[in-house]
Amino acid sequence: MTCVDDFRLDLGGKQYIPLMVGGMGVDISTSRLALEAARLGGIGHISDALSMSVTDRLYRTGYLKSRTLRNRGPLNDTNQRDVPFDLGELREATMLHVSKTMESKRGPGAVFVNVMEKLTMSAPRETLKVRLDAALDGGIDGITLSAGLHLGSLELIAENPRFRDAQLGIIVSSARALALFLRRARRVERMPDYVVVEGPLAGGHLGFGTDDWQQADLMTIVREVMDLLAKEGLSIPVIPAGGIFTGTDAVNFLERGAAAVQVATRFTVTKECGLPDNVKQIYLGAGLADVEVNTQSPTGYPMRMLKSSPAIGSNIRPNCETLGFILDAEGHCKYLDSYYATSDDPETGRKLPVIDKVCLCTHMNAFRVYTCGHYVYRLKETTRLEDDGRYHLPDAEHVFWDYQFSQDHRIALPSTRSETALA
Repeated sequence: MTCVDDFRLDLGGKQYIPLMVGGMGVDISTSRLALEAARLGGIGHISDALSMSVTDRLYRTGYLKSRTLRNRGPLNDTNQRDVPFDLGELREATMLHVSKTMESKRGPGAVFVNVMEKLTMSAPRETLKVRLDAALDGGIDGITLSAGLHLGSLELIAENPRFRDAQLGIIVSSARALALFLRRARRVERMPDYVVVEGPLAGGHLGFGTDDWQQADLMTIVREVMDLLAKEGLSIPVIPAGGIFTGTDAVNFLERGAAAVQVATRFTVTKECGLPDNVKQIYLGAGLADVEVNTQSPTGYPMRMLKSSPAIGSNIRPNCETLGFILDAEGHCKYLDSYYATSDDPETGRKLPVIDKVCLCTHMNAFRVYTCGHYVYRLKETTRLEDDGRYHLPDAEHVFWDYQFSQDHRIALPSTRSETALA
């Protein structure tokens, strides 16, 4: 019977196990997780979301403190909207995170970085260019462009010495979006090295409308993307993502011409994942009824998350002077609008809950937005309960190998602490 290990991904003159671990921010896809995927022969992602916060946490830098001191002032609507980023510090932070990760890389696989266009940072074009250039200069193996059409992204880095050497890919949710990207890519004579097709069951931000994601089907979109590439005379690896929960799910795509698959949900509860352990237990205990696709994100994209996310209904004060990572070029953010439009409780004088949007930067930075894939409710099938009533957290190697070698939708369970002690 066929398994994922019977296939290989050919990319950039190298062969990989056809498993790509998706890039989840903020530091949910940690360096440890990405490096494990690379060590095992696949491709792992780090994320450059809130890189200044990530480097402060990991390497004891002071980028956010410096930014806060620069932007300190009266706490009002105007102050929150006038907080530009220091491009030099942004470059330093991105390069530090990337270079430290790459210095630790071992094994035959690769480490890529996920770069979101919707991380607009008060100056969308300028900050995106800095992040892309810094990732390349820091030695990253590849860049996956996400959360946006990225129509001008390749042009931003066309002069970088590694522009044609590093692997560059794009996440799309339709053939139409890919066609637009390819049209612009021709201007710089640089086609993407791979295309990730993210379907409606993926976690976090979705490339669909709130009303049409349920009508979309990943296999159908993958076929449409493959047909488009064939029509254009392009031989570019296609990598489906979203809802691929078992090795057999992956094989179903690989046998139909996919070059690899991208997976993420099952790695959210691994020891190497950046989510706090108590949040991992919440994911493991979730049921299907606990999952929703909502419009809480200020980015304008629908977002899949657990209904129990503490960010939902929070009235937290905007913290843009420190974490204004999704302010647009005009200093605009939909959470700011909602926050300042929400009245105070007449009895307590405190701000009432902000109902329609969440402060994504602050809450993602504190792991209070429980973004998840559709099949998060199945995570309990992949592990065991310990004697203390908590779910065992598997390591990334176990999950990777289960994808690589499992057959007939079987899921290998990890050993519990008690079983390990008796061995």
